Formats: sequence, structure tokens, C-alpha cells
Amino acid sequence: MPFAQYPSLEDRVALVTGGGSGIGAAIVTALARNHARVAFLDVAVEASLALVESLADARHKPLFIGCDLTDIAALRAAIARVRSEVGLVAVLVNNAANDERHEIDEVTPEYWDKAQAVNLKHQFFAAQAVRAHMIELGYGSIINFSSIAWMHGGARMVAYTSAKAAIVGLTHSLAREYGEQNIRVNAIAPGAVVTERQKRLWLSEKDIADFVARQCLHRTLVAEDIARVVLFLAADDSFMVTKQCITVDGGMR
Repeated sequence: MPFAQYPSLEDRVALVTGGGSGIGAAIVTALARNHARVAFLDVAVEASLALVESLADARHKPLFIGCDLTDIAALRAAIARVRSEVGLVAVLVNNAANDERHEIDEVTPEYWDKAQAVNLKHQFFAAQAVRAHMIELGYGSIINFSSIAWMHGGARMVAYTSAKAAIVGLTHSLAREYGEQNIRVNAIAPGAVVTERQKRLWLSEKDIADFVARQCLHRTLVAEDIARVVLFLAADDSFMVTKQCITVDGGMR
């Protein structure tokens, strides 16, 4: 099935966090196939290097930078490197997260802070760091990642769902703050996306079948479905879309 190509993304610099695998890798691939200049950050070196090689035939081979996003100084340094080696960031995709399961009574203050650092904190500081790039360009699109998990009250993941709910508030406030500079800020709330990691850690075939049955559209939700919405929000086609959280879940109930 052919999907849309977005001419406005050609040669535009896009930065994706957590781009080495899963949804992030699908986003990196989709942007690269739309001829964007893509940089991505991840801690998973082997998977990230393999992704870069798989896109060696793209107009612009992606730049991978190893980075622990919970280290804000390292995140800022990585974004400065993107500016130096690739160019001014026009599109930021705050994708990185960790939906680790946990029991309520086992959550310590240290665990809580770690969960917020990996799921929420870096999204703000990445958006803060690229603001100057986008002001210089005269435009920009920031795409934060939330989740339907907070909407449905996901079990055994309260630290994660709290962060994902907060991302919607962050998106609304940044959209208001950044709008004067022609910078759009939106969020995506994916549903039960089936990735290799999810199958390895959490999802059995029965779980996947149960999710599909709960959706209005009875097809497995995959990473590429999310990536195509990222493309739309990144491109000029969505020029008047900001301060929104778009749910992509096949109509989960």
C-alpha cells in the first residue's frame, strides 16, 4: 500500500530520541525515506548502528549519537552536536520512554524520580534546547509522546502513566509558550503498539489478540502506524495544528 510523501520534510533536520528500535526506529526510517536529515539519540548502540546501516541508501544517512537522556548535560551536548554536524533542528520527536511494570508497594522515591527522568524530564529539556534552533529557522515542530495508558488507568505502571499524563500538560503549555515563534507543539498517544520489545517483555499472543479485539479496527497496531502520524505533524501539511494530543490506538475501548 503506498503512503504519502511529504516534500516539506526534504532536507529538513529532524531529531528523534530513543530512535534505535521499536517505534523510534520506525520514525527514523520514515523521516529518512522522506529525505529528511535525521539524527537520533539512544543508549542501545548495537541496534542503533544496525539501523543506520539499513538506511545507508537514504539521501541522507542518519546520524546516531549514543546518549543517556536522563543526563541532561549529555542531552544538551548531543543537541549541540546535531546543530554542528547536521544543522538547525526543525523537527524534534520526543519518543524515548520506558514502560517498565512495577508494584505499588515497591515504588521508592528513587524509583519514582528515575521513572520521571526517563519518561518526562528529558522531553522538556530537549524542547528547551531546540527552541533557539527553531527561532533561528523561523518555524519548528515538536512532537511529544504520551500514551493511552494514562487514559485507561494502566495497571502496574503508575509511575509511567503519571509521566505520560504530564506530557499532555507539558505539550499544551509549550504550545502556548512557543507559538509566538511559529513553533508548533503536539503530542501523540499511541495505543497497544506491538513491537519486538513488547512481545519479549510483556505481550503474549493472547494479549495481542485481546487488544485487537478491543479495538474498533481489528488489526494489530504496529510502529509504522505511529510513524506516519509523526510525518504529518512534522510536515507543513499540519501547519495550523498545535496544542493537540492525537490518539493512535485503532479505537481502543
